[in-house]
Amino acid sequence: MREASLGQNRIAERYIVNGLSVDVEEYFQVGAFENTIDKGEWDGIASRVELNTGAVLDLFARCGVKATFFTLGWVAHRYPALIRRIIAEGHEIASHGWDHTRVFTMTPQQFGEDIDRARNALEDAGGVAIKGYRAPSFSIDQRTPWAHPMLAERGYAYSSSVAPIAHDHYGWRAAPRFAFHPVEGSSLIELPVTTVQLGERRFGAGGGGFFRILPYALSRWALRRVNQTDGQAAIFYFHPWEVDPDQPRVAGAPLKSQVRHYTQLGAMAGKLTRLTQDFSWCRIDEIALPLAAGRL
Repeated sequence: MREASLGQNRIAERYIVNGLSVDVEEYFQVGAFENTIDKGEWDGIASRVELNTGAVLDLFARCGVKATFFTLGWVAHRYPALIRRIIAEGHEIASHGWDHTRVFTMTPQQFGEDIDRARNALEDAGGVAIKGYRAPSFSIDQRTPWAHPMLAERGYAYSSSVAPIAHDHYGWRAAPRFAFHPVEGSSLIELPVTTVQLGERRFGAGGGGFFRILPYALSRWALRRVNQTDGQAAIFYFHPWEVDPDQPRVAGAPLKSQVRHYTQLGAMAGKLTRLTQDFSWCRIDEIALPLAAGRL
């Protein structure tokens, strides 16, 4: 795996431009509830993804930022107008797979069918080519050596599917922390979600629950460390359901899942607004495509 420098992604040589992304899925489709809610029940649950993603789009418009929306094919198939709105407002649409099945639970054949089905739904809805992919729950790791080659064979320019950290739900601790070429001889770029290194210890710093639950000052410090000490762009993500404190509570979910999912939902929009003011942001493809083309 060849690691690629992101250190030249700067504006006027003054600060690094970071990659902003949204993983578009319903609140009931998250990995934390995958053993609580059967996928066969999904169509019978009231949807909130259009409402929540619309709120995110409104926030981005107020803050003047663009992002990449890694979207489930399941969502695109049911809400094509949402996909068209995302594109019309200047954001990138990329794939998040079909129905949030973790890659390491699939066979190579199942993975190929999943990403093809999702890409077709997204391109049918939006009318634009899909160049990027993010695995549900960052589930490309040492158990899936075939995943990156399959993405490369299908012409994806980049993936953002690796969490180079140890975690109880996901993680590939041995993977590079920053952009790398996962397939020898291919231009495919992998952009791992951001982590911060302190001695031998590594912590999540790329959004999600880390950003929502912990004090904002901690995230600001971690992202500044990545920008200033590592000289790298951060890859940051969150979900539309994280700005929705009024979402229904899922009965029967494990206590740990409930704590992780519902804590600080009401604070998220304010934190995101501060984040857009404290750092510079762009779509993920604006970082990935120059790297894939060799323009480092």
